Amino acid sequence: MKVLLISLFLFLIASVKVFANPACPVCTVAIVSGLTIAQKLGVDACIVALWAGAMLAMLGYWMIRFLDKRKWTFKGYKLFSMILCLSMLLAVYVKDLTYTPNVILGFLYMDCFLFTGLLGAFVLIFGVNFYAWMKAKNGGHAHFPFEKVVVPIALLALINLVLVYHPLCDCNETLSDKPNVVSMDDMPSFD
Repeated sequence: MKVLLISLFLFLIASVKVFANPACPVCTVAIVSGLTIAQKLGVDACIVALWAGAMLAMLGYWMIRFLDKRKWTFKGYKLFSMILCLSMLLAVYVKDLTYTPNVILGFLYMDCFLFTGLLGAFVLIFGVNFYAWMKAKNGGHAHFPFEKVVVPIALLALINLVLVYHPLCDCNETLSDKPNVVSMDDMPSFD
């Protein structure tokens, strides 16, 4: 019964129209809490970062649409919007993560969480542009229904699988030695 009530409550919350600031602290809290829950479930932090980077890139696209709709454009506003939204990845380092640079791919020296977050954003942006190119080659029509959604998500899922079976480095070491990361033991139980 509790599961039914919680599901109904979550459905009602999800169906309410929300006006959100794409560069808000709530996004950071959601990433950190999702990271904590995923860590407790055994999911690598790099996988969470991949999807978080894609989510923040999507928020950048929404911000660009918002600015276009209101004709609030200026030189470089698209790049500025993407950088602003992706900078939310850096906000989790202020309190909740430790920046631990590693050698990645033999020539990059940066934190794995940050790298996979930026990789997720790049893959989503590439997927959106790849879909636009495929649609243009097909006379302005999609090849199948929901192709606009399937192409970026399929590319992200493919990179996700690659990172699961061939990790670039250990993202979970960025979570070590942080006493202020919330533990799953501190969260209430709904049983």
